[in-house]
Amino acid sequence: MKPDTAHRGPGEPEPERDRIDRAHLKAPGDRSHTMHRYEPAPDLADLVQRYWVPVWSVPAGRTAPQRVLQYPVCLLVVSGEYARFYGVVSGVSTTVLAGDGWAVGVMLQPAAGHLVARRPVADFTDRHVDVGQVLGAERGAHLVGEVRAAMEADPWSVAAHTRAVAAMEHELRSTLPVDGEGLLVNRLVDLVESRPDVLRVAQICDELGLSERSLQRLVHRRLGLTPKWLIQRRRLQEAAEHLRTGTGTGTVSDLAAHLGYADQPHLHHDFSRVTGMTPGEFVTLHRAAPDAG
Repeated sequence: MKPDTAHRGPGEPEPERDRIDRAHLKAPGDRSHTMHRYEPAPDLADLVQRYWVPVWSVPAGRTAPQRVLQYPVCLLVVSGEYARFYGVVSGVSTTVLAGDGWAVGVMLQPAAGHLVARRPVADFTDRHVDVGQVLGAERGAHLVGEVRAAMEADPWSVAAHTRAVAAMEHELRSTLPVDGEGLLVNRLVDLVESRPDVLRVAQICDELGLSERSLQRLVHRRLGLTPKWLIQRRRLQEAAEHLRTGTGTGTVSDLAAHLGYADQPHLHHDFSRVTGMTPGEFVTLHRAAPDAG
């Protein structure tokens, strides 16, 4: 299996690991798939974060679970077998790869779930529905047909990916423009993701000039969760990245202090509850068999 590749537009590589990649709890040595990634067209930047196209080949009788500490965004995914709109996942999302296959996915911006689904994103928290239930039967069928036709000949082809992404973009443009509240929730999530010093909901309120109640309503309506969840998720993603790589963290107690936890047991509790592994178990898994990819 050739190593993972990433694309920004027509062949421009993006860094191997970025703010989004750190959410992926990929098992060391997993060579089940190749991941291609593409940036959105400039006019869709407030609506789409990126497109991704995994192509996989898993030996018969085996599976390859893919676990992700999901970001606070909705997803559109079309494969050869299904086409789904995913709400925000509050825990770890798991997709099990088997056999040979492909998918074309859209990682939406925080603003976009509400615009695509045309109702509060809270209705979709921790669940998915067929794309026809959010786009309408006719539009959903057209999109799925276009994507599958593009990928049918050669799912490894960048040209096929480009055609599939173009079909996604054509559909998504019908939701423009992004509304003011959507732009605000994009700003809110970017604030939490880019500012490790933001550890309390009151800090978000101060930065955005919102009352705590207004902030809670906004996040529930547009993301389906809570402002506190946003902060916890960023910290757990950072923790997973530090534990995976072992860079600049020292002990788990040092890591807990770095991430703003009161003490090590608080980090241990949050990390174990969400990922199903203690920090120590996670370190053992990811450092015992280094990922050469």
